[in-house]
Amino acid sequence: MAHNEAVDVVLVGAGIMSATLAVLLKELDPAIKLEVVELMDSGAAESSNPWNNAGTGHAGLCELNYTPQAADGAVDIKKAVHINTQFEVSKQFWSYLTKKGTFGSCKSFISPVPHLSFVQGDSGVSFLKERFKVLSKHHAFADMEYTEDKAKMAEWMPLMMPGRDPGETLAATRVINGTDVNFGALTNQLLKHLTSAPDAQVKYCKRVTGLKRSNGGWTVSIKDVNSGNTREVDAKFVFLGAGGAALPLLQASGIEESKGFGGFPISGQWLRCDNPEVVKHHQAKVYSQAAVGSPPMSVPHLDTRVVEGKKSLLFGPYAGFTTKFLKHGSFMDLPMSVRAGNIGPMLSVAKNNMDLTKYLVSEVMQSMEQRLESLRRFYPEAKAEDWRLEVAGQRVQIIKKDPKKGGVLQFGTELVAAKDGSLAALLGASPGASVTVSIMLELIEKCFPGKAKGEWATKLAEIFPAREKVLETDAALYRKINTQNNVALELVEASSETESYA
Repeated sequence: MAHNEAVDVVLVGAGIMSATLAVLLKELDPAIKLEVVELMDSGAAESSNPWNNAGTGHAGLCELNYTPQAADGAVDIKKAVHINTQFEVSKQFWSYLTKKGTFGSCKSFISPVPHLSFVQGDSGVSFLKERFKVLSKHHAFADMEYTEDKAKMAEWMPLMMPGRDPGETLAATRVINGTDVNFGALTNQLLKHLTSAPDAQVKYCKRVTGLKRSNGGWTVSIKDVNSGNTREVDAKFVFLGAGGAALPLLQASGIEESKGFGGFPISGQWLRCDNPEVVKHHQAKVYSQAAVGSPPMSVPHLDTRVVEGKKSLLFGPYAGFTTKFLKHGSFMDLPMSVRAGNIGPMLSVAKNNMDLTKYLVSEVMQSMEQRLESLRRFYPEAKAEDWRLEVAGQRVQIIKKDPKKGGVLQFGTELVAAKDGSLAALLGASPGASVTVSIMLELIEKCFPGKAKGEWATKLAEIFPAREKVLETDAALYRKINTQNNVALELVEASSETESYA
């Protein structure tokens, strides 16, 4: 009887998550044998593609939904601080790889772009002022500036100020050292780096058709989409990092921890401008507040994007609805994901989120003129001929059981792992890509606890001199790590001041 091929690790999906985990595992154990399988014919073809996401290096600098305001006016900054330090952990990994010299240039995937928050009206201004007051006391946000001065705003965002009512109430904050990240370029650079090592393969046009337990690990059935041939691979550990397709694969695994999870697919669209005359006047990512009654992922923002050295502007996102779990998926994805174990939570979410459903329907029904109207709240003099509609990536928001409500719709990411550590899946959306490294470190600690504390501990400490918790509380260490990262990633010029940290 023919034996199945055997590897240590199979990773499903060639996006930022699998690429990061594969490279990290290979750094920790160069002898590990792993295989990445991808349905499309290239890496980063879904959510990691640069036009399928905003490319914001999410660090809590400008995203107002990370700092919710309570009824008494108090602003909670815990989430913003946590995401900021998670992004610093990502930057430590990229810095480590860049310093190795064999990884390639960091300039191909990360660029310095200021991050701004912009609000209109009295309540928006009072919120932003309070947010600034609380955030700027924390060392991670000490460089934040606040203004209600329109002349100052015209310096910060020259495209956005002409054509406004002089009596309009406005305020803005700015952090100079924000970033734009091309997660597609980063993913492909990671994959290239990975395959330069022995016993590491990335195979395209491959669909996972089966997952079954065997010998303490898994037998993975993999079909070649071109030839139709199927092969079986035995793996000690399987990672499902296939974006929206991770949920059906998790369900197929049958692990106890997968029970009760459902998915709610939301598609996105952007307005895109490539006119160099317009683009040159906006060098920032400017985030505002979501309209009353709309969900957190609908926060409007006008972004500088840097893709393959060229600058464009993106405005959005405009939400949409489809039953596909991937941009290149099937309309049957949502109905096929319904199970006895998750139908209760899914129906509860449907009943309790009628406002979200109405919002999505209204977004889908919008005309180009209505979309331009939203843009003109940011950029009053926007001309229709400079902008075109770009379809963004597909996101699957998580539906999970809730003892009180039956089921809740969760915005964010969730790591689901088998209790024996043999399989893990990543579900959910933003701020996923920016905090990938933290999530993958959590996965390693969850699924390889003995090795993480034992034989891999020294290497982990070398790659990550400071993790999130200590960065949140130790101001001097935060400044040191932040400066080292920014110099290594060429986000700032090295100076005598920065060299003292380097």
